Amino acid sequence: SAADSRKAAADREAAAKHFVRLLAAGDFEKAVKSFDAAMSEALPAANLGGVWKTLNSQAGAFKEQTGARQETEAGFAIVFVTCRFEHAVLDAKIAYDAAGKIAGLFFVPARTSAESTIPGYARPEAFAARQVTVGSGTWALPGTLLIPSGEGPWPGLVLVHGSGPHDRDESIGANRPFYDLAAGLASRGIAVLRYDKRTFVHKAEMAADTDRVTLKEETIDDAVAAVALLRRTREIDGQRVFVLGHSLGGIAVPRIAEGDPGIAGYIMMATPCRPLEDVVLDQVTYLASLDGPRSDKETADLEELRKQVARVKSPELATAAVPGALPLGASRAYWLDLRQHPAPPAAARLGRPLLIVQGGRDYQSTSRDLDLWRETLAGRSSVQLKLYPGLNHLFMEGSGKSTPSEYDAPGHVAPVVIEDLAAWIKARKAPVVAPDQR
Repeated sequence: SAADSRKAAADREAAAKHFVRLLAAGDFEKAVKSFDAAMSEALPAANLGGVWKTLNSQAGAFKEQTGARQETEAGFAIVFVTCRFEHAVLDAKIAYDAAGKIAGLFFVPARTSAESTIPGYARPEAFAARQVTVGSGTWALPGTLLIPSGEGPWPGLVLVHGSGPHDRDESIGANRPFYDLAAGLASRGIAVLRYDKRTFVHKAEMAADTDRVTLKEETIDDAVAAVALLRRTREIDGQRVFVLGHSLGGIAVPRIAEGDPGIAGYIMMATPCRPLEDVVLDQVTYLASLDGPRSDKETADLEELRKQVARVKSPELATAAVPGALPLGASRAYWLDLRQHPAPPAAARLGRPLLIVQGGRDYQSTSRDLDLWRETLAGRSSVQLKLYPGLNHLFMEGSGKSTPSEYDAPGHVAPVVIEDLAAWIKARKAPVVAPDQR
């Protein structure tokens, strides 16, 4: 009855608020008692405490709860508890199963109800969500697999994040581009796996070992593990598992391919074809041009960044510690690794179908990069490239010059992108794989 539904919703909200209070009090042993079996295994009390500690290091000390709201997502009842921390306001996104147990836990930027809408091209009744764990041991990562309803096996897709400590939705400002991609493609018969990035879940551990962290540890190893997870999932056609990399995730694609030669095909979205240090310098130069003549500080900051880029390009970087900071605060090992594994020649060696898509309003990876990819991959019949003139770095519609503030306005990945990606994946047949590549 309606009265029963209202009572169930009220009980869920009370339980979610109590759960957050337990986290704030540090009572993780009691908090995990509300987990379902999968969550209990993936996030025991000690690990939950580590997640909360990492969250406090990023957002500051917990201050208060300021509200709650509920939604339904892929068969789960979701309670968002808005939490004010010292430096940020976040939503604790708590997913409840039919038995009233917590089946998922995420911390995402706080949103208004308008910002939390599901895109019109997504049909939640057309797929089911399953909480999964990518990898194991120290670096295990929580994830969500959306599986289409009906008879499989389905083609599968792994989503690989761009730079920064992203959650599984690749939340940026008020937007969730990876959720849009997953829900849109799952509504069209493609299983999609997305997961929290290692630098999001294990930020403290990664920071402690920053001198040795490279793109391999940050991104590649976990993407290969995600492919393996999809391939052994019963509902998935193991010979039709694809990988989509966004931005820096696209740079990682050729090395992910080396880690698993059986991947059926690749999608690179908004992926630079230039060295990353040059891309960073161009981004900062562009941003400094948006508000008129450069200030003295902007000029000084640009000059310092140019020095950092020169250090990355210096032959001495490979043989000795170059004095001074490096771009993005990344280590010498990180930049050496990128220099030793340039993406363009590796992409040219890929033996499987490749789709490269680019937004025309993207200032982070530009249409110039698409032109360079076209030159680099000329003559490859298995490569397709497409430009969407009105889309930004998140493949969302806009007009005029793109700016970072654009990401604060809620939007969704453009429907045409969802349709094009779905059509491309469905048109790709299972590859012929040598026995030693399976």
